[in-house]
Amino acid sequence: MGQKSLELNPKLVHKEEDSFWQGVKDCVPTLLGYLSIGFAAGVVEKTAGLSMMEIALMSLLLYAGSGQFIAAGMIAASNPISAIIFTVFFINLRHLLLSAAIAPYFQHLSPRKNMIVGSLLTDETFGVAINHVQNKKQASYKWMLGLNITAYLNWFVANIAGGFFGQWIPNPEAFGLDFALPGMFIGLLVIQILSQKKYFVDIMVVLSAVAIVIIVSFYSSGSAGVMIATILASTIGMVIERWR
Repeated sequence: MGQKSLELNPKLVHKEEDSFWQGVKDCVPTLLGYLSIGFAAGVVEKTAGLSMMEIALMSLLLYAGSGQFIAAGMIAASNPISAIIFTVFFINLRHLLLSAAIAPYFQHLSPRKNMIVGSLLTDETFGVAINHVQNKKQASYKWMLGLNITAYLNWFVANIAGGFFGQWIPNPEAFGLDFALPGMFIGLLVIQILSQKKYFVDIMVVLSAVAIVIIVSFYSSGSAGVMIATILASTIGMVIERWR
């Protein structure tokens, strides 16, 4: 009887899809990745000499997988604080692009609510959200809050667990924990490619990115090759999609 009433009333279905708890449920597929990446980050931070309090604060305030891995490595190498801050800021500049891409779906919200949504946005929650709003004109604040808070708390718990058990893992690279972050991004990329079903454009972007990285690496550093490939390959993908 309840199922029939939902089918007969589209408003109830729409409300259920945009609820806080639906956002929590939609975050579940990313939780396993968050646990593994967060655990690896906690282990790396512990081996870099950070205390449990410092690991907790880093996970709550920085809340960035790539940024935390890089910061831990630079701390272990005794780099100056200014260099660490500049590097993490530069690495996380991609959040400007993520926020700009998803901002049109939250124009109906107040500046305060937009700040709350933006402050907890990550690569993974962006991926889930952008797929959720593909056929919608606007996104639900409650749904996004459920998605973001679930990911945020899960990341914190995983970091603490990694920091606690990290004292018994002196060499995390031996277990491949340093590959956890790129491994998760590869998984998210495959899921996005399969869901969008724009195989020709996606394959061309991937091949272009690989070719550009290889060519640039002969003349510059590998990190520079990755950044140049990201910009050029995404531009190539945009041009191909518009011309088709």
